[in-house]
Amino acid sequence: MHKTARQVRFSINPFLPADSDGYNSFASRPSGEGLSIFFELLVEVAGEVEPTTGFVVNVDDIDESVRRFAVPIFARRIREDFRQGRHIGFFEIAALLGTAWGQLADRFGSAKLSKLSLNLNPFRKVEINSEDSKMIYFGEKFEFAATHKLWNEQLSDARNFEIFGNCANPTGHGHNYIIEVTVKKPAGSDSFCIGDFEKIVYNELIKLVDHKNLNVDVAEFKKTNPTVENIAGFAWNKLEGKFSGAKLHCITVWETDKTYCSYYGE
Repeated sequence: MHKTARQVRFSINPFLPADSDGYNSFASRPSGEGLSIFFELLVEVAGEVEPTTGFVVNVDDIDESVRRFAVPIFARRIREDFRQGRHIGFFEIAALLGTAWGQLADRFGSAKLSKLSLNLNPFRKVEINSEDSKMIYFGEKFEFAATHKLWNEQLSDARNFEIFGNCANPTGHGHNYIIEVTVKKPAGSDSFCIGDFEKIVYNELIKLVDHKNLNVDVAEFKKTNPTVENIAGFAWNKLEGKFSGAKLHCITVWETDKTYCSYYGE
């Protein structure tokens, strides 16, 4: 089975009765006018490759279905609640995704909808998926800067440099790390406060590693190599069980924009 994903971008201006469709889907369609709210909706479908086309589904069909059936759901709710001065919270966003799921589920032939993920900004998302339809997933990215050195004292100097290359530089080297923390909550459970979530991640993790020499300043890495894999596991251990009413789902750490590791605690 293959999974094909398509990111659909759209903008909504809550001050206007409607938005023009526009012509540039790379930026957003509807295009929005003036100061608009920008969204990215990632749609993932699963199925077998169709031999004639080589597609699981034509991504143009995803674009058309999302803009015809899903975007109006968000546009109506945003305009209605904005005019009434009502807040759209975490579970309301998830409910909108659920309504969009109902509109999109049977639009892709034999391929099945497997995930809807709404990017609220470039660093924050709300997601639902077919594997665990009763759960809502929230993920947010954080950054920290740190130095490390990869070295195994049980190996010779030559072997260390052979394995770790520049990462074995005797005086260490630095990275601007990005870490995404994803938690899950049952649909319809108690409220979720992003500020509380961010405070926990900052106090329990970011403060420990930001602008630190990981090999020297973090006890867990004095005898364990601070690889991106081990950093992900370390973050999991620091955060697991700390979120009231939510369960830690995944930790993803980017060492560079080309190298990352995800850890699920299993």
